[in-house]
Amino acid sequence: MKTLSLKLDDKIFDETEEIISQLKLARNRYINEAVNMYNLFNKRKLLKKQLARESKLTGKDAMDVLYEFESLIDEH
Repeated sequence: MKTLSLKLDDKIFDETEEIISQLKLARNRYINEAVNMYNLFNKRKLLKKQLARESKLTGKDAMDVLYEFESLIDEH
């Protein structure tokens, strides 16, 4: 595990303290889980962006292939 220093806004800290006391979780565990969830969220967001970009790139190629197939069908 890595040790780090973290500065939180007072409001965020107070809300966190209230929640972890109700959940009976250690602050460290709560923050680890929160960062993990945020990492998963951002990974999905980045993947969505990458897939959209790659889809645009392959879209033109797919249309070119479609036109070629249509021209072959028209010839017969």
